[in-house]
Amino acid sequence: MSTNNRNDNHTAKQKRYSSTRKSGTTQNAKGSLTAKKNTASGISTRKNYKRKTYSKPQKPSVKIAFLGGLNEIGKNITLIECENDIIIIDCGMAFPDGDMLGVDLVIPDFSYIEQNYERIKGIILTHGHEDHIGGLPFLLSKVNIPIYGTPLTIGLVENKLKEHSLLNKCRLNVVNSGDTVKLGCMSARFIHVNHSIPDAVAFAIDTPAGTIVHTGDFKIDCTPITGDMIDLSSFARVGDNGVLALLAESTNAERPGYTPTERNVSDSLDALFNQAENYRIIIATFASNVNRVQQIINCAEKYKRKVAFSGRSMVNYMDVAGRLGYLNVPANIIIDIDMLDKYPPEQVVLVTTGSQGEPMSALSRMAYSDHRKVMVGEGDFIIISANPIPGNEKTVGNVVDELLKKGCKVIYESMYDVHVSGHACREELKIIHKLVRPKYFIPVHGEQKHLRKHAELAEYLGMERKNIFIGDVGSVVEINDRYMKELAPVQAGKVFVDGLGVGDVGSIVLRDRKHLGQDGLIIIVASLDVYDGHVISGPDIVSRGFVYVRESEGLLDEVRKLSLSILEEFAENSVHEWGIIKNRIKDEVAKLISQRTRRAPMILPILQEV
Repeated sequence: MSTNNRNDNHTAKQKRYSSTRKSGTTQNAKGSLTAKKNTASGISTRKNYKRKTYSKPQKPSVKIAFLGGLNEIGKNITLIECENDIIIIDCGMAFPDGDMLGVDLVIPDFSYIEQNYERIKGIILTHGHEDHIGGLPFLLSKVNIPIYGTPLTIGLVENKLKEHSLLNKCRLNVVNSGDTVKLGCMSARFIHVNHSIPDAVAFAIDTPAGTIVHTGDFKIDCTPITGDMIDLSSFARVGDNGVLALLAESTNAERPGYTPTERNVSDSLDALFNQAENYRIIIATFASNVNRVQQIINCAEKYKRKVAFSGRSMVNYMDVAGRLGYLNVPANIIIDIDMLDKYPPEQVVLVTTGSQGEPMSALSRMAYSDHRKVMVGEGDFIIISANPIPGNEKTVGNVVDELLKKGCKVIYESMYDVHVSGHACREELKIIHKLVRPKYFIPVHGEQKHLRKHAELAEYLGMERKNIFIGDVGSVVEINDRYMKELAPVQAGKVFVDGLGVGDVGSIVLRDRKHLGQDGLIIIVASLDVYDGHVISGPDIVSRGFVYVRESEGLLDEVRKLSLSILEEFAENSVHEWGIIKNRIKDEVAKLISQRTRRAPMILPILQEV
């Protein structure tokens, strides 16, 4: 630097210093200005002003309530509540267990939703599987809430609502992956994921408390049959902005590695089609697995076969998928099931429901010779393109046995790679956890063993145990940036659908059905004099499911005599309380039958006054 420049700088500094002294302020070493006051004595004093500190406003809490989907497979439904607004994620159903005799469907208990109906801003749907949309008609028959979903999901919901005559009353909104929907104080971003049905999405829900990510059902498939790979970049962007809580599915949390790509199934189906060149091919798969049906159609076209569909749900799904462009169907390849006999066996493929051995499904009816249009036998090559859902192994095994007895060639073993899961295994779950990097984690969608394994995985990845919550149906958890705590549970549970009846079958009815199924029924019918209570006719004994009457006449005669003596005893003592009389008959007859047979049938006394 030149001498002239240094002099100029020095002069400028002196001017600035002089200026500050004249204005009554001095500049400290850090460049801040401190006020200066001249007193009468000429002594200067400094007055220190305290800097005001502003505390950062605390964010509100968000509450998450689980009405289904925890400690069970299916019936998925979750409520996100912040301030005075509520969002519902999915509304599914479950299939009945073996001990739910006569029950058709199991749906969630909607009591909490009905109580808070005015606060609910909408239902957002992850995808179109029954365990995520199957409960909608039963909920929408009670309350009218707007629904948001991707095109195929909404198309499938439309079909369901038509069946229940609800379509014109409901508000359906089509949303594409990448879109954001504003719902009260919250908003939901739809993130594309891979699953066994197209148009599946995850959600990034922005709330005043923070962002909550719900994965829905997903897997990471780099080579999907239709659509793009899962949008991992969106998960990463959400994670970079900070995520309060992650709710991730746990179905395959026990399985190591990665879920295989759907392309593996294409190669296996091609090899099996080639192997079955002289057979009629019948393939059982999930009706909702549109990608699998597309693979079957592709193979059928290659091997010059026609394709027919069997099963009401299969036909409905294919109709919606075809109409919305999710199926690429060559011209003249689809035929009606009534046309099967018009073609040689080696020129047709029948795609059917029943991969889980459901008693009323098309494949089960074929196996037990109960199908009206299809008879199976030695010329059939049957492929079961699905893995049994936990608990269904026995039913599927029974169907396979019946098909084998009829001479069918059945492909059901996992070694043939005719099915891959639609759910993420452990390595894929790790990827999502690391991309999202949540403060809190809640495993969802699975039984207790799945939820526990997923929680252990989160701990392995570095999350503190106190920041993980394993809930149950009815659980409510409160979350904010300071803590996570469990609140009092809300009303939740299982509601049974039997025919047109919803909720009229409870645990007592199921207990009676089980009792009848195991031990049978004895009915005792008698007519009593209206004045003195003596027996006019009977008692007559009717047995159903207990013993064969012709071979047990002696036992039934003992029951008749015992019942008669009890009735006459009460008549002699002028006791006319029918509840007391019936209970005495049931107790005494039950003791007699237990002594004679070691059985415990249901005993039903029927008394009438004449």
